Amino acid sequence: MSERLADAARTAIEQCLDVGEDESVVVVTDDKREPIGDALYAAATAATDDATVLRYPPSDQHGTEPPAPVAAAMADSDVFLAPTTKSLSHTRARGAACDAGSRGATLPGITEDVFVTGLDADYAAIDDACDAMLAAVGDAAEIRVTSPAGTDITFEIGGREWLSDTGVVHDPGTFSNLPAGEVFVAPETATGTYVVDGTMMPHGLLDADEQLAFEVEDGLVTAIEDDAVRADIEAAAETVGDAAYNLAELGIGTNVGVDELVGSVLLDEKAAGTVHIAIGDNAGIGGETDAPLHLDGIVRDPTVYADGEPVELPTP
Repeated sequence: MSERLADAARTAIEQCLDVGEDESVVVVTDDKREPIGDALYAAATAATDDATVLRYPPSDQHGTEPPAPVAAAMADSDVFLAPTTKSLSHTRARGAACDAGSRGATLPGITEDVFVTGLDADYAAIDDACDAMLAAVGDAAEIRVTSPAGTDITFEIGGREWLSDTGVVHDPGTFSNLPAGEVFVAPETATGTYVVDGTMMPHGLLDADEQLAFEVEDGLVTAIEDDAVRADIEAAAETVGDAAYNLAELGIGTNVGVDELVGSVLLDEKAAGTVHIAIGDNAGIGGETDAPLHLDGIVRDPTVYADGEPVELPTP
């Protein structure tokens, strides 16, 4: 194991999760993320005698529920970490674990480079940026986002609560992505157009002249320009119908340490001064839609308006 990987794992265990010597930790990983899982397990065993690592084959889609024994172990632990190929962030298993009082972090799609880069961060600065952004948008009934690429979409927040992902997960039942840095909400509805010109799976980082356009009406995505993204959503729709087309999330990046997009949704959606918009599941973040996918797309150079007033976004 490289020293940089070990250092990043210690940051996650000691700073982000603040694991105590009397706490139980479960690390959930898969066959493709084993080195990161092993690094976190090693760091956990240095902090507590009660650490476990569980590994299973990678899922086919973000938001797929893990095997039942994995879900049970997450709920029975004090702390869980999930470096997995496909995201567990928006699963019932993750939500049930937090409801049971476990605190944890998911690291969906994490690579060793992103793990090392993303955990080398000033979490106090990220926390301050999240607080400032929540103060700017938290009470707004309507958020409008525009961008030079053609985004012009309006979100009605309704009674939904904005959430903050600071990377500091010290209290029972709390949860964060790692790397961290965003504020986000599951809007009640949205209408308009958004154009992804940053990063989106299954493509990764888009070329400079590449854009993916989406039309949204009354909270559902009605037109998808890209064939590959459309295929993923249509596959999910075979089992859950219109829920697969749900406009699931609006997020604003607050990680002031990320100054360029690298092609990892996990890291790029946190980049300060970007917006990300997601399709599919949002039941785990305050919404009501249960779907077996959650597809984030990053919008560069956005302008955000809260109830008609421009919002100052954080910068790296």
